[in-house]
Amino acid sequence: MAKEDETNKVSLWERLERPTATPRASLTPQRIASVAIEVADREGMAAVTMRRIATELGVAPMAAYRHVAGKDELWAVMVDQVSGELEPGEETTGWRETLRAYAVSTRESMLRHPWLAQLPAPLFAITPRRMAAAERQLASLDGLGLDVDTMMAAFRAVSAYVHGATQAEVSLAQYMKEQGWENGDDTRRGLAPQMSYLMETGRYPTYRRYTQGAARKDDAGWQFETGLECVLDGVAARLGLD
Repeated sequence: MAKEDETNKVSLWERLERPTATPRASLTPQRIASVAIEVADREGMAAVTMRRIATELGVAPMAAYRHVAGKDELWAVMVDQVSGELEPGEETTGWRETLRAYAVSTRESMLRHPWLAQLPAPLFAITPRRMAAAERQLASLDGLGLDVDTMMAAFRAVSAYVHGATQAEVSLAQYMKEQGWENGDDTRRGLAPQMSYLMETGRYPTYRRYTQGAARKDDAGWQFETGLECVLDGVAARLGLD
């Protein structure tokens, strides 16, 4: 019991950084995370259970539990592993270029791994690689005359836009798949009864003008990057940054 209590009190990341007596063991948290990511990418997060991952690895569930204590830790190592995709490279410099590079790579990662949009926010942030990404973005704002609260607010404003916009994009794609809609035209036809009624009430003239004249309705990349530039412009103007 004492050993179990100690495990519960020690951070997952502290445990993983401790030296291990069998560093070449075939079953590692990284291997468990890789298999779990493969399952989640194919079948969604609901398919990711400790029993399913143990089966995929060909081990007993208790063997996997010796490395990750349960669902939350499994999700955490998955998030940390895919967060390795976010590194924009050392050549990226300046606060705007750095925040923009992380924003674009975060969207790309979430589109590759749609299950990321389903996780509780804390699990999306508190891992070594996620913290490293946050550190680099905050560091890009350091030394510009901002206090630490303002630096964090600016960073979080960009991060909130990225996650909110991409979660909406992922949710729409999942809904389209469930409905059997392959593209924007299919989606608009499917939603036409509701939308037509609302537009015909005359209460939404500006939105109606958008539906009739928009040329980039299905260009999600352009929509994301245009919105991102608006957020970055707002940060620059509000805080007096170049």
